[in-house]
Amino acid sequence: MSDQPAEPRELEASPAEVEHAGSGTGPAEVEYAGTGTGPLPAGPGEPAGASATSPVGRLAATVERLRQEVRSAQAEAEGRALIELAKGILVERLGCGPAQAARQLAELTDQAGVTLLEFAVDVINQAARDRLSEVTDAFLAATSGSRSADGGEAAVRLRAAESGALAAHDTQAVADSLLEHALRPLGAVAVAVWAAGSDGSLTLAGSAGFAPAEASRWRYVPPDVVTVARRGLTERSGQWIESLTETGLPTIGRHLYPDGGRAAVPAGTGGRIHGVLEIAWPTAVEPQPPQILRQVEALAELCAHTLENFTPGPDAVQEPRLVPDVAELMDLADGLHDPALVLVPHTDPAGQLVDFRIQHVNTRFLDPAGRPRAVINGELLLEAYPMTAGDSELFQRIERVYATGEPFRAQRMRLTALVGQVPLSAVADISISRHGASVLLIWRIEDETARLASLLQHAQRLGRIGGFEEDLLTGGITWNSQMYDLFGRPDTSLPVPLEDLPAHAHRDDAVIIGRFLRTLLHHRRPASAAFRLQRPDGVTRHVRVVAEPVQDAAGRLFVVRGAYQDISAQHWTEVALAATRDQLAHTEQQAAERNRLTLQLQHAIMPPAQAPLQAPGLEVAVRYRPAEAEQLVGGDWYDAVVLPSGQVLLCVGDVAGHGIEAATSMVVLRNALRGLAVTGAGPGQLLSWLNIVAHHLNGAVTATAVCGLYDPDRRVLRWARAGHLPPVLVRSGEAAPLPLVKGILLGALPDVVYEEAEELLAPEDTLLMYTDGLVERRDRSVEESVTHLVTTARSAPKTLDQQLDRLLTYGRSDTDDDTCLVGVRVMKEAS
Repeated sequence: MSDQPAEPRELEASPAEVEHAGSGTGPAEVEYAGTGTGPLPAGPGEPAGASATSPVGRLAATVERLRQEVRSAQAEAEGRALIELAKGILVERLGCGPAQAARQLAELTDQAGVTLLEFAVDVINQAARDRLSEVTDAFLAATSGSRSADGGEAAVRLRAAESGALAAHDTQAVADSLLEHALRPLGAVAVAVWAAGSDGSLTLAGSAGFAPAEASRWRYVPPDVVTVARRGLTERSGQWIESLTETGLPTIGRHLYPDGGRAAVPAGTGGRIHGVLEIAWPTAVEPQPPQILRQVEALAELCAHTLENFTPGPDAVQEPRLVPDVAELMDLADGLHDPALVLVPHTDPAGQLVDFRIQHVNTRFLDPAGRPRAVINGELLLEAYPMTAGDSELFQRIERVYATGEPFRAQRMRLTALVGQVPLSAVADISISRHGASVLLIWRIEDETARLASLLQHAQRLGRIGGFEEDLLTGGITWNSQMYDLFGRPDTSLPVPLEDLPAHAHRDDAVIIGRFLRTLLHHRRPASAAFRLQRPDGVTRHVRVVAEPVQDAAGRLFVVRGAYQDISAQHWTEVALAATRDQLAHTEQQAAERNRLTLQLQHAIMPPAQAPLQAPGLEVAVRYRPAEAEQLVGGDWYDAVVLPSGQVLLCVGDVAGHGIEAATSMVVLRNALRGLAVTGAGPGQLLSWLNIVAHHLNGAVTATAVCGLYDPDRRVLRWARAGHLPPVLVRSGEAAPLPLVKGILLGALPDVVYEEAEELLAPEDTLLMYTDGLVERRDRSVEESVTHLVTTARSAPKTLDQQLDRLLTYGRSDTDDDTCLVGVRVMKEAS
């Protein structure tokens, strides 16, 4: 069944239902609000144009007319009540009769240029000077102090709501009056008034705008259930929610207005919160201005006066509770073993809570300043103990408990008291609870000895330490609870004497325990030992025992005290660490052996120093610089050899990775290229074949390379590259890389065609082929590093060997990688 009645249902209503419906459908049409009514829609099956002349249409018009009459009658009655109240104020202020007061009110209204009802409300506000008048003044101040339509309407709304609330016979009528007069003009569609119980529960005391079935479902909210109203109860400033979808909090009517805004404002007087006023809007609401917030707070205060005497109905689910009077609470405090104070609220002339009076001091109470109980009894709390409002916030906690009824518990709260103008602090466990109109404050000062004993017990538990003391004269043995847990014995069993310790230990540890007992009992010196304890449950624990002898004045040994500690975790950790160290040493040895083999293999293939290559018309020099760190030895390689055809094979390469795998792959590729070169194929074809070797025959190795074939007769260099940096040509004091040709790295794809290029070399030209270990830097791009190499190569020394040494010396590489460098210089022709 829908919670909102359909329009045809209203057409069938009885006169009593019509009157009830008319009282709650919209704002009262007094002088400050328009009617805003219109024709009702046609009933089911009725054409819209014929509804006014049909029988159903005429009945609907009659219902609407009766509703308007009821609404107008209510508005007129409420307006007359406010006007009569204003007349009474003028009678008292002017000392005149009722008729003269009525004439005076009419004349002043004409002079002010406002309606009679608005001026009557002004008179009431000036005479009352209460919360409603303050809210009205604030609203007018926010509108630049002018008499605006909004300001007059707000004042009339609030006074009309107040009049209706004071005349209401129960909280339900108060909710109807608030919604009708004050909240619907603000856009609200429903209101709920909650009564707060001393146990933190909430009871729905009245509601308007919600279906009866929905109100019945929410008639009681148990303690500690978080709802919108609960948030309003626990937060002093209230809870303003723009949209329920943002919070997900349950509340009354949530399914009716799932995206609507909500406000939950605490309703309290004299420092005590009696309940919560919850307001519902159909859609999301923007943050409200301060004057609207004050209006809502004033309405909540109206609810508080009604909730003071609220009694739950017979259907309300309330936990039975007894509320003792002050005398019974004083007797209860005297029966406690802890210091306690019975506090009653102390308010100012305006009814606001300013302090609590100490109504009673129990017999256990001890004043920190040494004052007798009679001096403290009857004093105000802040005067007797001004530090309660300090950093501990004790006074704010007491105030909050009195306001909401929710008890407060805290452990180890720091309390400060002034003793001779000197602040003294103590740590205490605090308990605050409200009983009727009184507050019971109980605290237990933490005993230093007990705290240290508790600290020691926790330390022994965390450290798995058990303490013992053995009287050698009487044979009495004292164990703490940790000792029984350590030995795996029940608390009812007899402790184990030191002399019987070998029977509870591993037989291989008998010598260790014997030495411990001789040192302790015979030589009378402190001793310690580590052994394996055999428990009755079959578990073996590694234990360390430490003990010391205690002698009397005559030097006789009469007591031995000490401690056992379970060091099983430490023992197994040491075992695991020893195994890890052995494994690490073995791994390091294996790595060192692999690095040594890798370095030997690389030096065997490419020694750091090599004799110059003898080639017709060419001067060839090579340099190889291995990585400084053995684990970084990689796969850089070079080759320079005269082929049977008379051409010279020149190449450098770099296999990805380091270690033995990179070194062995380097050997495979270098030897494969040298073998393929005897076929007479060009450099592009050689790299294509070498790519097949890298991709298929050597475990998907990737590498970069530059391959060149130099023809001494024509002085022409044919070359190709596979992802490698191009060679650098030095000619007549200038240096530049050769124009780039296409070619991806070796091993990336199964079938690759590599582009070739030719370069005619002149006498005294120098060609440099190198790996990235010569130029690569972590903080520079490759282009910048190659530019530096070209700049360095321009100033060429006289000999080729000196030039290569210079390049290695002034290279800026910081990667500590292998470096291969091949230099080729064309010799002058004989004259």
